[in-house]
Amino acid sequence: MTGFESDGWPAPAKLNLFLHIIGRRADGYHLLQTAFQFLDYGDTLHFDSAPWGTVSRVEGPESLPEANDLCVHAARLLLRETGLHEGVRMRLNKRLPMGGGLGGGSSDAATVLVALNSLWRAGLSVDELAVLGLALGADVPVFVRGVSAWAEGVGECLTPLPDLPVPWYAVIKPPVSIATVDLFSEPKLTRDCAPITIRDFLSGAGGNVFEAVARVRYPAVAVALDYLSKYAPARLTGTGACVFAAFVDVDSARRALHDLPGGWSGFVARGCNMSPLQDRLRTMSVGRGAA
Repeated sequence: MTGFESDGWPAPAKLNLFLHIIGRRADGYHLLQTAFQFLDYGDTLHFDSAPWGTVSRVEGPESLPEANDLCVHAARLLLRETGLHEGVRMRLNKRLPMGGGLGGGSSDAATVLVALNSLWRAGLSVDELAVLGLALGADVPVFVRGVSAWAEGVGECLTPLPDLPVPWYAVIKPPVSIATVDLFSEPKLTRDCAPITIRDFLSGAGGNVFEAVARVRYPAVAVALDYLSKYAPARLTGTGACVFAAFVDVDSARRALHDLPGGWSGFVARGCNMSPLQDRLRTMSVGRGAA
């Protein structure tokens, strides 16, 4: 496993390989089609026992107050739903940028649910954890299930895609953060894409409807897309601001990041069809079995 602290629980990034809006529900939520793939890069969480009922985040980004951190909400939700007499102190090593479209907050919350379910021996099934995750955010269930997936509905109707190609990706974060709600409310956003099938997607169909509006509202995103397109076809993930491109080998991906403009950041990571979180869970299960 790469891209995480070896003694912690990984909370990997995701990419949206395409993202369409095909309609809107009566309650205002948009109906989506997208394909999620994980990266072997992301945040890392550590958990320490605490007195019964205590849930705290003792380390984490200053820009994310503990009271607003989905990690804390996830741990409290699990305690409430299971009625366990447990407590936890969490340390979050945050590497994924906020407002980047990489799913960092959702992935952190999913890792809390999956890890504490195991550490506390709560015994909830994956389906039960995914239901809890959906209460925290539409992207949380895919991180709980941990398999690359085709997603529909508001993002919660998942079909596994375990055999996607696993290229190396160069990911760039331009110096801007995008609030998802801002782009979803953009009047010029395309909300009536014709539905496509998984076969269509695997044949190369699909784009990101947020790319056009992000280019206009956030010029730095346009510059990043144009920069990365010099090396390979570049796309926006989620509502941005991160952009990415696929490469056949790690050296080619690294070369695309050699001349990043000042103030930009980026990283290279491998695509994964099985989440590194699931790898960590299996390792722990094997250890228990050997004990």
